[in-house]
Amino acid sequence: MSGNVGKKEWGQTMAEMKNVDSDWARCVAFHGHECPGLAIGFQAAQAGLAWIEAIRAKDEDIVAIVENDACGVDAVQVLTGCTFGKGNLIHLDHGKQVFTFFNRDKNRGARFSLRAGAITSDDRYHNLMLRVRDGQATPKEQSELTEHYANTMKTILSKSVEELFVVSEPMFSLPDKARIQQSSLCPICGEPTMAEKMVDIDGRHLCRPCANTMAC
Repeated sequence: MSGNVGKKEWGQTMAEMKNVDSDWARCVAFHGHECPGLAIGFQAAQAGLAWIEAIRAKDEDIVAIVENDACGVDAVQVLTGCTFGKGNLIHLDHGKQVFTFFNRDKNRGARFSLRAGAITSDDRYHNLMLRVRDGQATPKEQSELTEHYANTMKTILSKSVEELFVVSEPMFSLPDKARIQQSSLCPICGEPTMAEKMVDIDGRHLCRPCANTMAC
């Protein structure tokens, strides 16, 4: 990994960083509520931007690769400016709290993987979460889970980058910029489809839903 970040910066907690309160408020407003998952993505995005020496993507100058589709990805979008629409937010369905960031202009990148044991939990709160989700929790249980979430979130936001994440070189090469292609009409549904996303079935180029139907 090119470059280095001073020990003082990595030893800071997010609460000591500039504009952290307003940045957190923006993430909460976008996501809809405060939660531990959002705090993980917030920490990763803040640290990632510091490492790659970037502020916020105007176009595709910053790239974020997220290996989950959980709450933290919303914080990544807000802080980095990486979005599906710009083609610089890439989702890998690995189910891992892992976030990789690139700065094209400075050729810098870093991977942030949540440390094992960085966030403690137990079966009690997992079961409470399931009961709340299924509408079976009592008001007391709901209150208990809310308090647990709040305490966990505060703990995450108070930790240093090194306490939360293993920071390493990216495991992926810098992705190509988003390609703009013409669309073709699917001969079955008639809907315009990006040409490179179509599937060749018996010499016909079909959209993926129609190709899946043909394969059944």
